[in-house]
Amino acid sequence: MQKVTSPAVGVSLSTPAARLSIGAGVAALVFLVALHALSPEFDPSWRMVSEYALGEYQWVLSLMFFAWGLSTLALFFAVRRQINPRGGKIGLGLLIISAIGMGMAIIFDVSHPLHGLATLLGIPTFPAAALLISASLGRDPAWKPFRRSLLVMANLTWISLGLMLAMLFIGLGKTGGAFTPEVWIGWPNRLLIVAYCAWVMVTAQGMIQLHRQ
Repeated sequence: MQKVTSPAVGVSLSTPAARLSIGAGVAALVFLVALHALSPEFDPSWRMVSEYALGEYQWVLSLMFFAWGLSTLALFFAVRRQINPRGGKIGLGLLIISAIGMGMAIIFDVSHPLHGLATLLGIPTFPAAALLISASLGRDPAWKPFRRSLLVMANLTWISLGLMLAMLFIGLGKTGGAFTPEVWIGWPNRLLIVAYCAWVMVTAQGMIQLHRQ
């Protein structure tokens, strides 16, 4: 008699990818904190994280983007076997696009014309990916214990993006389109990175706990 398996079978194959995703996510946040200590001349209240490339520690920023992209890419391999609905598949595709954008930011820094393309690929695609993947995983009975935390963290990604855009447009409206200390976009930009990494790590941790069960 053939054994019937649940969608959660095969999680063990994805556990190393999930662990890599968490480790790389933690590393990305550590590099982000290190940049604040190494380059205090960049006021975090209004200077974007990408602007650290203009300082002496561009290599630390490159490591941050590498770890961030690796964490995102590793999550793709960790959860792809768990995704069934079409929306979830679209989410996986958007997750890959986001990881590509993060990788492009290593090559094309803030002074390069293609940095805008890297931002366009890496930033706005992520919240959509997080919501679609979280909704897809939440439909799996095996993921029921993690459904709420997944959706909460997924919603934080688009909230952080919305906050950053709101501060950008409000600030530029006050300054006539000039980036000055009155454009308080720096902290929302950093919050976005933290929220994105947090969703990745929470999702990856859910995969690991599912395997343990």
